[in-house]
Amino acid sequence: MELPLDHFRLIGVSPSATSEEILRAFQLRLDKTPDEGFTYEVLTQRSELLRLTADLLTDPESRREYENLLLNGKSGLDFSSNREVAGLILLWESGSPKETFKITRKALQPPQTPALGSNREADLTLLAALTARDSAIQEHQVRSYSNAADFLHEGIQLLQRMGKLGDIRKELEEDLVALLPYRILDLLSRDLNDQESHKKGLSMLENLIIKRGGLEGNNKSEYKDYLNQQEFEAFFQQIKPFLTVQEQIDLFLELQKKGSIEAGFLAFLSLTAIGFSRRKPEKLFEARRILKKLNLSGLDSMPLIGCLDLLLADIDQASARFSSSSDENLRDWLINYPGNKLEAICIFCKNWLENDVLVGYRDIDSKEVDLDSWFEDREIQEFIEKLEKKSNKIAIRSNLQNQQTDNESSANKTEDFENLGSIDERRLPWPGGIKQDYEKVETKEIEFNEEYFKKKPIEFYNFFIEKIAELKFSFGEFLKDKEIINRSPYLIYIYAFLILFAFGIGIGFLRNNFKKSIQDESIAEKPLIAVDKNQKLSEIDMIQELKKNPSSKLNSISEESASIISYEFKELNTALPSLEDIRNLINGWLLSKSNYLAGKSEINLSKIVSKGLIDRTIEERRNDNKKGIYKEINSQIRKIDLESQTSSRIVVLVELNYLERIFKNSGEFVNETSLNPLKVKYILGFSNKSWKLVDFVSGL
Repeated sequence: MELPLDHFRLIGVSPSATSEEILRAFQLRLDKTPDEGFTYEVLTQRSELLRLTADLLTDPESRREYENLLLNGKSGLDFSSNREVAGLILLWESGSPKETFKITRKALQPPQTPALGSNREADLTLLAALTARDSAIQEHQVRSYSNAADFLHEGIQLLQRMGKLGDIRKELEEDLVALLPYRILDLLSRDLNDQESHKKGLSMLENLIIKRGGLEGNNKSEYKDYLNQQEFEAFFQQIKPFLTVQEQIDLFLELQKKGSIEAGFLAFLSLTAIGFSRRKPEKLFEARRILKKLNLSGLDSMPLIGCLDLLLADIDQASARFSSSSDENLRDWLINYPGNKLEAICIFCKNWLENDVLVGYRDIDSKEVDLDSWFEDREIQEFIEKLEKKSNKIAIRSNLQNQQTDNESSANKTEDFENLGSIDERRLPWPGGIKQDYEKVETKEIEFNEEYFKKKPIEFYNFFIEKIAELKFSFGEFLKDKEIINRSPYLIYIYAFLILFAFGIGIGFLRNNFKKSIQDESIAEKPLIAVDKNQKLSEIDMIQELKKNPSSKLNSISEESASIISYEFKELNTALPSLEDIRNLINGWLLSKSNYLAGKSEINLSKIVSKGLIDRTIEERRNDNKKGIYKEINSQIRKIDLESQTSSRIVVLVELNYLERIFKNSGEFVNETSLNPLKVKYILGFSNKSWKLVDFVSGL
C-alpha cells in the first residue's frame, strides 16, 4: 500500500533538519506512543518504521538518494501488508486525519475487510473512529461545519456496522449533536440561490428547537449541559439575520402551536416587521391578536399594543394603552415629556420599531423609521378608510339590533337613560376625527326615547293591553304543561291570582298616568331640575337630583339645569376614595363633556380631569364645528368595579349605557349610535394632592 507520506513527515521534521534534530524527533516519537488502545503488534511495527526512517535520514548517502527521488516526483511511501496499519497511524500522527480516515474506511470494506476478531480489524476500527473525530475538528476550525458533520456521521455509521467501540461511538454522537447549531448556521448563511441547503438548514433548525422543548428549552438534554439556554439564545441571535421575515413568521407560528410562548412573542414582532416594512396594515391586526393572547411573564404589553394602535391611526386607544402601562418610569416619562403626549408616543414607537422590530431579517434593510411616510402612504390611508366604513356599518347594525331588542322589551327599559353625559369611546380611525359621509348612511331614529313614556293615555292603554295579552298567552302555555298540573293543581289558582293582581296594578298605574298627562298638557315645559339661579348645588346633590329624573335628555334641559352641569366640581383629595366618590367624578366628566359637545356650555373640569382629556374634548368640538354638526349624548353608569388601586393610580371597570345622536347645526338629524352596554376602563392618577381622571380604554 502506498501512502501520501514521506520520511520527513513520518518522523515529524522539516526537509532541512540536521541529523541531531532527526534523532531528537525520533526519540520523542518513540517516547510518545499512542495510548488510545491499539494492539501491541501494531505499536511495535510503528516503532520499527520510525527507526528505519531515522536511519535513512541520518545516513548522508541514503538521505541524498532519497532527496533526489523526491525531486524527481516521488511523493509517497510503500508499506508491506503487515505494516499498513502502522503506516496509517503515522500518517494520522503527521497531521493528515482526513486522508487517514478515507484510506482506513476503505480498508474496512470488502474486498479488503479484515478477518473478524483479528488485531487488524480492531486497530483499523479504532483508527477510523479517532481519525473521524480529528477530521471533524479540522473542518470545524475552518468553519466547514457540514463537512465536519459528514465525517462524524460516517464514523458513527462505521462503528455501528462493526459493532465495536460503543463508548467512542457515543462520544462521536455527542460531538455531532454539539455541532448541529454550527451546521445550521453553515447551511442558512449560504447564498439564497442554494435553495436545497437553505431548506435543509430551516428543517434542522425547527427540529432542534422542538427537540429541546421550544425556544424556552423545556426538555432536558440527554447530553448533560449541552447548549444551555444562554448558549442557545446567543446562537439564535446569530442565526436570525439569515432568515427572511416570512420564514421567521412561519417558524414562530409553528412553534407557538406546539406551546412555545416566546415563539409567539417573536411571531408578533415578525408580523409587525412585515406589516410596517411592506405596508401591510392587516398584518398589524394579526400581530395585535397574538400579543393579546400571550401570557408572557414580566411582559408589559400595553405600550406595544399602543404602538400598533398608533400605526393604525387609533390615537385615543394608543394613548390609553400607554397610560395603562405597568411601567412607572414610562408613565412618568410621558407625563413629564415637554411636548404633547402624541409626540411622545410617536417617539417611543419610532425607537421601538428601529431597535426591536425591524432588525434581524435577511430581506429587511434596517434604516431610520419615518412615521410620516407611513401615514402618507395611499394604501395605508385606503385601508384605514375601509376599516372606518366597516366599523360604522357594525355600529349601525348593532344600533338596529338594539332598537329591535328595546322595542320587544320596552316595558323593562325605563331605566336605560338615568344619567346624562358623554364619553369619548368612539374609535378615531384617523388623526383629526371620524371621516364619515353622513348623507349616505342609512339608519333609523330610535323611537325608544323620553317621549315613549309621554304618550297619551289611550296609547299607553293599548300598550298595556298588549302586555296583558302576552301574559295571558304565557299562562295558556303554562296550562298546557300537564306534568305541572298533575304535580300541583293549586298552582293554577296561584298563577291566576297573580295575573289578576298584575292587572289591578296596571289599572292603577294607568289611572295615575292619565292624571299626570293632564298636568303635563296644562303646564308649559319646565326644567327637569328646578334650581334657584343664585344657588349652586354640589356635585353629589346634582347627581342625586338627576337620578330622580332618569328619562331626561340634553335637549330638554333648561338653562338653569345647564348651569348645574357646567358647575366646576371640587377636587377629590381623599387618599383612598370610595367607589361612590369615583362614580361621582366620572359622572361629572360625562355630564359636563356631554353638555359641551352639544354646544350648551364650556367645559370646566380642570380640578378633576387631566388637561390632556380636556384638550382632546375641545379638539373634538372644534372638528364638529368645522363639519357643521353637534352631538347629543346620553350615558348612564350601570356598573362600576375596582380593578386595581395604589397610592398614585386607580383603575376601575365601568359598564355604560350609551346613546349618541348627531345633528347638523340646522337641527337636521344625521346619525345615531347606541351601545348597551359599553365597557370602559377608567384610569385615575393622583397629582397635586388630588385625584384626576387621566385616561380610559373603551370597548374591552
